[in-house]
Amino acid sequence: MLEIDDISRSFGSRRVLDGVSFTVGAGRMTGFVGGNGAGKTTTMRIILGVLSSDSGTVTLDGTRLTPADRALFGYMPEERGLYPKMKIAEQIVYLGRLHGMTPQAAKRSTDDLLERLGLGERANETVESLSLGNQQRAQIAAALVHDPEVLVLDEPFSGLDPMAVETVQAVLTEHAAGGAPVLFSSHQLDIVERLCDDLVVIAGGTIRASGSRESLRAEHSEPRYEIELASDAGWVRELSGVRVVELDGNYAQFEVDRGDEGLAAAQAVLSRALAAGPVARFTPLHPTLAQIFKEVVK
Repeated sequence: MLEIDDISRSFGSRRVLDGVSFTVGAGRMTGFVGGNGAGKTTTMRIILGVLSSDSGTVTLDGTRLTPADRALFGYMPEERGLYPKMKIAEQIVYLGRLHGMTPQAAKRSTDDLLERLGLGERANETVESLSLGNQQRAQIAAALVHDPEVLVLDEPFSGLDPMAVETVQAVLTEHAAGGAPVLFSSHQLDIVERLCDDLVVIAGGTIRASGSRESLRAEHSEPRYEIELASDAGWVRELSGVRVVELDGNYAQFEVDRGDEGLAAAQAVLSRALAAGPVARFTPLHPTLAQIFKEVVK
């Protein structure tokens, strides 16, 4: 488990991180989201040792990180970090060698990653000849070539089309399944919501929310349901313990309190609907990450 504990950092008189604390579980994908200037990249650079913190610690499995530990990390910066005129495979092999791999192991890993990321046929082309999306895939291969114990990615899905997103998602999920903590930032909240086990929301240099998707949904929303009937749904407003959010003919969306009383109120709606006739749909609704994000950073 990667643990960030009470990290603070200032640049001159400007405090950019203030007591940042969260964990990235082993084998779990953790999405790190926040607006521009929120502190994501600074936090990641401190984790990697590129920047120092003014206070706080970063530990892996309870042990404070050393430069040797960080050499086992995989990192993809938001800015392009590959040599533009160097061939893709040659460059990734070179980076693997810098991490202590044998030439044979570095080549095997490079060939495998490029194939899985859809770049096998482009291996002997230069980085600058690739589209921006394919350059992004090459950078992900560079971060993964040495089979890192921890993976930290800054905007890995930037510039990728939907098919490329699926390809990269599969590779990252497989790496996490091997037990590595994986932390990545993204402005694409729909991708984060689909891919991550856990979420960390940062704004103004402070952590506003963190936890599993399910726990954040439960924490930042009242139980909400929607129902669609064959007849008018106006009667839903009359039931005790039900707060109608939206009502349109035979469709109603409503909230109830948390706990057993709220569940009983929702079941009362369903029971009355079934007694009156066919029910086309009765579904609990969950807030999206975008809705949670708006709530916790406002």
